[in-house]
Amino acid sequence: MREVDYGEVRVTDHRGRDDLLSAGLGLAGLAGLPLPFVNPLDPTAEELRQRAIQTNWKGIADLGPLGGYGTVYGGVPDVPGREYQAFARIPGARAPHRVLLQLPDHFDKQKRCLVVAPSSGSRGIYGAIALAGAWGLPRGCAVAYTDKGTGTGYFDYADNSGVALDGRRAKRGEAELEFQPSPAPPSAGIAVKHMHSGDNPEADWGRHVIQAAQFGLAMLDRAFPDQAPFTPQNTKIIATGLSNGGGAVLQAAGLDNEHFFAGVVALEPNVYATGHGRAMYDYATEAAIWLPCALSSARFAGVPFARMPNGMPPPAWLLRCASLRAQGKLRGDTVAEQAEQGYQYLQARGWTDEAISTAASTTAFDLWRVIAAGYASSYLRRGATDMPCGFRYAALGVGGLPGATDPFARAGWWADGAGIPPDKSIGLFGGTQVSTDPTLIGMECLRALWTGGDHEAQALHASIAAAAARLPRSDLPLWIVHGAGDGLLPTAFSSEPYVAWLRGEGREPNYWRVPYAQHFDAFLALPGFGEHHVPLLPFGYAALDRLWSYLYEGATWPTDVPTPAAQPRGAGALARSMLGLP
Repeated sequence: MREVDYGEVRVTDHRGRDDLLSAGLGLAGLAGLPLPFVNPLDPTAEELRQRAIQTNWKGIADLGPLGGYGTVYGGVPDVPGREYQAFARIPGARAPHRVLLQLPDHFDKQKRCLVVAPSSGSRGIYGAIALAGAWGLPRGCAVAYTDKGTGTGYFDYADNSGVALDGRRAKRGEAELEFQPSPAPPSAGIAVKHMHSGDNPEADWGRHVIQAAQFGLAMLDRAFPDQAPFTPQNTKIIATGLSNGGGAVLQAAGLDNEHFFAGVVALEPNVYATGHGRAMYDYATEAAIWLPCALSSARFAGVPFARMPNGMPPPAWLLRCASLRAQGKLRGDTVAEQAEQGYQYLQARGWTDEAISTAASTTAFDLWRVIAAGYASSYLRRGATDMPCGFRYAALGVGGLPGATDPFARAGWWADGAGIPPDKSIGLFGGTQVSTDPTLIGMECLRALWTGGDHEAQALHASIAAAAARLPRSDLPLWIVHGAGDGLLPTAFSSEPYVAWLRGEGREPNYWRVPYAQHFDAFLALPGFGEHHVPLLPFGYAALDRLWSYLYEGATWPTDVPTPAAQPRGAGALARSMLGLP
């Protein structure tokens, strides 16, 4: 393994009315309204950190009154300690990835434990705190995070500013920035590290995880010189992540030939191994085109987000059926016939009814188009001014059109963003035409990058192939937890073929395909949605608990563990019995 490459390390103390896990907010504060800044145009580093922690908790966990967090499972105890933060670089990368170690004051020197966690989705450095921090910090583990080359260090060409190490805005040349793209005119809009770094960061997610763990070990050496060195031989390193973070820890597992990791727990991973399953870009571009029509079928009439208050599908979904019919891809003369044929098409492509039903939320929020446009730019290593298919990010102006950046919003981007626009102040523009189905042309262009054979399609396929997971070592304790109802990363395309591949190669991963769990625990607080599902986080905590018992308490590593018999929450509050955990 290479040594960690980092420069300035920012060390901060978090005690008293502040802490590592909730920034002093506690559970009620995390679930509350976004925290205001004293000076909205120039928030302090402390204010930005507090709001970033709140934003990432609310983006990952169900903190609603019926969700059971803090009563049925999980908790947010006060955890005083220190943070060590830096920019690290993968050799050859243009942009750094942010790394952070949270070191609790009650770090257990007898049970040396380092949890390493990449962010979920495209989130910033605190994007796994609800999983890794909530589980590891109260146990006395140190927790190392990486944004894995994604994050919210947005660069605004309008004022030539990005994000410094402390989260505050800084101009190019004033400080080292989380992301500093090539110069361009003020009209170039907004550049996002995941999409515009030119690095294809997904191909290095496993290396980011390993480098974050190395950073954590180095900071432990600094904190406890009398106990140094901290190494994988005397400190158990547990890798865990969810969604893209889950895929990142599985990538890291495939690079571990030196017994670096003591165990890996991946939740709802975006994982793809060459020849096993489907790449997310493949089924995301397919979903963006076909799901609106398929979800218009009467069979999905009772599905949350699939119908408007009048009981009808959204008009845009019906128009998608008409577009596909006009192209000759559907034959029916009625919407009902067309929608049913759209459903049959997806079913033949491997989509299950459960995945299609839950994907109504992703479709209603237009996430497929957002994901595909951003990832295409990342895979093709494009900048802010030449994204594929005419897409671009710009500040939202009057009437939803490109406009001047809101300086108040910009000041808080690092704390408020999810790493992949649009949001309330940044829009995704382009990829449209004047028609009754304006977004279809852009999606067909993005889809052609997967199905086509020109040089751009070949380059995109090469980037996706570079991000494929490799086979982990045979003795690595590995547990994968995935919701059976995941409509964003369906198990049929990701975890199931990956697990089957591992088992065919003599590995013995534990795999829970959790009934009634879906991708976004945070969505469970939405009216009409949560009663159909259970959260996934408690099952991740349970798998980590089993790993802890194996590593530190002499328990036998379990194999072929029965999947919990989870039940949907229903209209009331979540009860422990609904999880089906022992």
